[in-house]
Amino acid sequence: MRAGEARHARVARLYGRRDLRLEMAEIAAPREREVLLKMAAGGICGSDLHYYQDGGFGPVRVQEPIIPGHEASGHVAALGAGVSGLAVGELVAVNPSQPCGVCRFCREGLNIHCLNMQFMGSAMRLPHTQGMFRDWLVVPASQCFAAGTLVSAGEAACAEPLAVCLHAVAQAGDLTGKQVLVTGAGPIGALVAAAARHSGAETIVVTDLADAALARAEAMGATRVVNIRRDPAGLAEYEADKGRFDFVFECSAAEPALRGAIAAVRPRGLIVQVGVTGDITVPLSALVGKELRWIGSQRFDDEFASAVELIGERRIDVRPIISHAFPIEDAVMAFEQAGDRSAACKVQLTFMP
Repeated sequence: MRAGEARHARVARLYGRRDLRLEMAEIAAPREREVLLKMAAGGICGSDLHYYQDGGFGPVRVQEPIIPGHEASGHVAALGAGVSGLAVGELVAVNPSQPCGVCRFCREGLNIHCLNMQFMGSAMRLPHTQGMFRDWLVVPASQCFAAGTLVSAGEAACAEPLAVCLHAVAQAGDLTGKQVLVTGAGPIGALVAAAARHSGAETIVVTDLADAALARAEAMGATRVVNIRRDPAGLAEYEADKGRFDFVFECSAAEPALRGAIAAVRPRGLIVQVGVTGDITVPLSALVGKELRWIGSQRFDDEFASAVELIGERRIDVRPIISHAFPIEDAVMAFEQAGDRSAACKVQLTFMP
């Protein structure tokens, strides 16, 4: 593809609640320090699903047409001038995070909190930052991380959610020999279990309301799973003597799960809040009485490179969470499937070979 030459790509563009259309868009040749990618796989995240089902979440609303997708992989098709370290044909995972590098938080090394963050596939800013559910994509080479030859494109596309989980686990510090509770066994909960296992946790108990989700959590490293719907007292033994868990990773954003976490964590234990929701009621007396630490965990930074490496070497095997794959022309069907938690975990789109 020569400079100035353009090609066209199919894109999945969302116009509003349940209004997802397959359209054509022009893709230009890569400029200096850019890469043209032939996209291979892209995962539907919870935020993508909220955009599709509800038109947004909380104050974040789809206000103009947006191409969703922030967890994806592709093959290098062409290199712009000045690009090194990547080769045509190579499978790469794409980091969707684009901090500005100059604001006060970037200067402090807190890129996650960049005041001008452009996060691909996000409606948080106007104009919206377009995402990766498309056949072809031009991105800065710095956002491309080689995934190696061992894993599939679908596995490489899981680097972004795994990076989120690596960042959450890093918030807790050393997990070696520790007792860990993970509430919620969706893709993030399952990957947190895997990350906790990789970090040396001795006990990893995962709770959820669905057996299928819990089975995947076991495949990803949980040492015990509890279906709270069927066994509401399933954590009772861990609540004895003011609680036993050293760390809790709350991935469900459900108020009952947070209450259960507060009851089961030991005094001065740490709860890392990974799941996001609106306002909820918190038992402050228990939080204060047990001197608990409750902190949030937001996205990732350097963990993306670590996630690609761990997946590429299968030191963390993400295959158990990939439940479905649909070609981009069936994007609506894929989003509908992703909304069925009884059967779906990580639903992915695939692109033109």
